[in-house]
Amino acid sequence: MIEKDIIVVGGGASGFFAAINIAKQAPHLKVAILERGKTGLAKVKVSGGGRCNVTHAEFIPSELVQNYPRGERELLGPFHQFMTGDTMAWFEERGVALNIEEDGRIFPASNSSQTIIDCFLSEAEKYNVDILYSHALKTLKNKDNQFHLDTSQGHFCAKKVVVATGSNAKIWDLLEGLGHTVAKAVPSLFTFKINDARIKDIPGVVAEHVDVKILGANLYSEGPLLITHWGMSAPAILKLSAFAALEIAKRDYQFQIEVNFIRESFEDCLEALKHSKLVLAKKAVFKSTQFNLPKRLWQKLVLAANIKEEGRWADVNKVQIEALVRELTQAVFHVQGKSTFKEEFVTAGGIALNEINFKTFESKRVPGLYFAGEVLDIDAITGGFNFQNAWTGAYIVSQNITKS
Repeated sequence: MIEKDIIVVGGGASGFFAAINIAKQAPHLKVAILERGKTGLAKVKVSGGGRCNVTHAEFIPSELVQNYPRGERELLGPFHQFMTGDTMAWFEERGVALNIEEDGRIFPASNSSQTIIDCFLSEAEKYNVDILYSHALKTLKNKDNQFHLDTSQGHFCAKKVVVATGSNAKIWDLLEGLGHTVAKAVPSLFTFKINDARIKDIPGVVAEHVDVKILGANLYSEGPLLITHWGMSAPAILKLSAFAALEIAKRDYQFQIEVNFIRESFEDCLEALKHSKLVLAKKAVFKSTQFNLPKRLWQKLVLAANIKEEGRWADVNKVQIEALVRELTQAVFHVQGKSTFKEEFVTAGGIALNEINFKTFESKRVPGLYFAGEVLDIDAITGGFNFQNAWTGAYIVSQNITKS
């Protein structure tokens, strides 16, 4: 049996961050990371297309929490303790320069996730964190104020355990055995598969600011929309997939969305097109792009309104005009499945949040058991927010473990 003071289960972002900060703040404690893989920090490596989107330039806690479909209320207090500015300072104090991009995402100046990985490995070595790879956790038991952990390579015991295993169903099963409740995991952050003539053959076209809602549910989002070979993507779709993850799963990924490509009301759009009919009377509708829409998208919507390529504004009748208004402001698309967002895959689900003390991230059910990262039923939209949750939870865990 190997004895440690603190064992962190999971060698990902939150696991390393917790272990490093614990070891730094309490050098007398023997800290170990148990990682089931041959290497750790796999998600860090692929995040942001290999650049690692460390966090997001949102510095007001009440606004930052709005990016979390699950966890918004619970994270407000923790973000007052450790949030974006603290994350940036932590990395920069360790020689990792960061850049804020125009959209608010924050990356290492090197544009390489390896910079973050090297920082963590260096800090772990500096503070004598024992990193044990290829150690898959088999059992986790708590008796006589000690945790006993059986792994694929031996038996460990520790006074306290931090679980930072992300969306790992086997670990959730072990935690259920300790009395915790697990919200069923469903995908979040995915693109929509749509087979529709209106978006066929125009991949790469971006509508800069649209409204999207799910029909039959009070769920919507806004932002850029990207037309792809298989359907739709970009922030408007990804945000909706996150906030509506549970509802979409209930519908087995078969549902309808309504897209307002111009963010104008039906009535205002109708008035604008009636004006165009007067001032552009001799011009072809097909070639007279309106509302700053991408030309190829405008042309697809014109054809969908049953207006021919040669049709002039003067010749468009009331039925055609109203049909075009509907295509611009109330276009309905059938979603027929999902696909993942690049290499990143986020799930909604995890340990029930009412079973966690968010002042410490300690279990209310099992004293001495702590959680950080996506093992909890917390998830965020794309843009560095999931990592910020990981850093915040892990740091607060380290603060409380080393105080007690």
